[in-house]
Amino acid sequence: MANRIPEAEKFPRDGAPESALGTSLKPRHITMISIAGVIGAGLFVGSANAIKEAGPAVLISYFLAGTLVVLVMRMLGEMATANPDTGSFSVYSERALGGWAGFSTGWLYWWFWVLVIPVEATAAASILSDLVGWPQWVWALTVTLLLTATNLISVGNYGEFEFWFALIKVVAIVAFIGIGAAAIFGLIPDSQVSGIHSLWEPDGFMPNGFGAVIAGMLVTMFSFMGTEIVTIAAAESPDPTTGISKAVNSVIWRISLFYIGSIFVIVALMPYDSLDNGSYQTTLEAIGIPGSKIVMDLVILTAVASCLNSSLYTASRMLFSLGQRRDAPALVGKLTGNGVPWVAVLASMVVGFLAVIGNYLLPEKIFGYLLATSGAIALFVYLAIAVSQFVLGRTMRAAKERAPVKMWLFPYLTVAVIVAIVAVLILMAFDPDQQSATFLSLISAAFIVGAGVFVHRRRSHETETSRT
Repeated sequence: MANRIPEAEKFPRDGAPESALGTSLKPRHITMISIAGVIGAGLFVGSANAIKEAGPAVLISYFLAGTLVVLVMRMLGEMATANPDTGSFSVYSERALGGWAGFSTGWLYWWFWVLVIPVEATAAASILSDLVGWPQWVWALTVTLLLTATNLISVGNYGEFEFWFALIKVVAIVAFIGIGAAAIFGLIPDSQVSGIHSLWEPDGFMPNGFGAVIAGMLVTMFSFMGTEIVTIAAAESPDPTTGISKAVNSVIWRISLFYIGSIFVIVALMPYDSLDNGSYQTTLEAIGIPGSKIVMDLVILTAVASCLNSSLYTASRMLFSLGQRRDAPALVGKLTGNGVPWVAVLASMVVGFLAVIGNYLLPEKIFGYLLATSGAIALFVYLAIAVSQFVLGRTMRAAKERAPVKMWLFPYLTVAVIVAIVAVLILMAFDPDQQSATFLSLISAAFIVGAGVFVHRRRSHETETSRT
């Protein structure tokens, strides 16, 4: 595991394509993707709900969720730096648990990101329609086609778009924290808020009890999804091991600064029950920053476009990897001359865009149920990463091999993470707000796992028959 597995050994099956993905992602692309990949639209849009749920104690919610993500990224980093692969944890699940696990993890992850496409396209269209006019469907179509085109040209195009999207997000968060800190210390004369008294006013630090903190953690957990994308993208760079190592080693300060730092500013300055226009916009308006709404609309638009861009990229690469391992039709393995899996990009876009159309045409409840089938997939993926690292980590240590990134306190911390993820899933099953998503996600997971077991048992049987 410590030495990178040659391509011929990774995919020894017949029909593996001779060409390979491109490697035109530059170090600055990987660096910025790793820094800002953790800043999703959920941070700007969903944080108000989490704060209203838990009050100022939402800081504990973000700390718990962030700690879990840091540990999962550490485990993924150990496997990814040992053997970088565009299939990432899907490939590692296959090596650790068998072909059915790689099949299931890959298809679940693809389904998750394909369903993110209509959500982000609709969000972007809503903002652009308010800012510029035109019907929402026109903007949804325009944004989706534009980002599809950039993904089809080259991976470098994806990286360049993501670099600038990421830079805007980083500048926005750092500026928000700087302005908020100035307001806390009373350095902004016209600000309506100052100090940190909202941490305990009006109802105390934990107004709704520790149960609300856990509920807040369930809400915040999914805003971190996307942190792992750098392990997929790095495989298309000249030096994937270095890129992944830097990303994994920096994840602690990224989560601390962007999430906990900015949320601290909000709950320190603003009463938790007063965030009517979204947590960031309401805070900036209270501080007295002119044009707060337009500023936040543009920042959220950038975050949404970034997420849509990454959704299409990530879904296509996972589908390509599934095709490489014969877990998807061989057609999705076709590449352009510069190494773009164009069929996988178009297939992911078409399914995603059909869901965009469905979002406008289907009754809201039907589309909501469809979306809910992916509600807990993030945790399923995290569980697959942890279990895979437990298996592969033992193999690596038995062989006295070392990866550039090493999981802390193995195997004890790995087991603790597995237990924690299972506990979160159980809590979701008993949370009225999460029950539907948990149940429908379990159904979708059971269907895909069943398909994976069936496909690989049949393949194994065919192999044995051909040998005899």
